[in-house]
Amino acid sequence: MSPRRNRPRRDDDTRLDAERARHGVASVQQWRDGDWQVRAISGGGSTKTYRCPGCDQEIRPGVAHLVAWPADDRGDLTDRRHWHTGCWRARDRRAPGIQRGRSAPRHR
Repeated sequence: MSPRRNRPRRDDDTRLDAERARHGVASVQQWRDGDWQVRAISGGGSTKTYRCPGCDQEIRPGVAHLVAWPADDRGDLTDRRHWHTGCWRARDRRAPGIQRGRSAPRHR
């Protein structure tokens, strides 16, 4: 006889897939320049270094960040950009297209 369970059993369909939990679920956000699909990345599964278009600094492997791409038909998966979370939230307040040289200060 098996022990009594106090919680109902969940079907396999309701369990979160580990890949989906690590990469998050995309949501659509509206900004001045259009609608964007945005997905939070926990950083645990990240193995690459990305460059944030907001501050032009590196996002190292293991650092939580966001991935954003156009929500409409004007872009595809090659248009995905990895952003620091704070840079994404401040993108309307910053000047567009700031490119820093290697000798620029790393922090503001």
